[in-house]
Amino acid sequence: MLRRAVRAILDGEGVAEAEISLAIVDDRAIRRLHRQYLGQDEPTDVLSFLLERTERRLEGAAIASADTARTAAARYGNSPADELLLYVIHGTLHLVGYRDDSRSERAKMSARQRSHLERLTGKSK
Repeated sequence: MLRRAVRAILDGEGVAEAEISLAIVDDRAIRRLHRQYLGQDEPTDVLSFLLERTERRLEGAAIASADTARTAAARYGNSPADELLLYVIHGTLHLVGYRDDSRSERAKMSARQRSHLERLTGKSK
């Protein structure tokens, strides 16, 4: 399902050629990466690293925390699998160019996340 989500987003955003590494890690590992690359000493849900973006090709990595997904799932009324899927969708959207730095960008990205999640799972959120 996670690979299918990445492929669906790439196809939906018109990315012709891509190489995406996807890693599912625990909170300890994602905290270390979050500290190393973003200077924030705490776990997070997903990190995305864009390595190359040209008109035809995209290369990047998305790293999501299974521990955070398990913890957050109950809080948001999701299954841990759906929460993790949401993280992978979010991370992949960052790789294709979506941002969430402002309220309007967050709204646009959130709408795309919901659309992809509904399409992949058949569930509306």
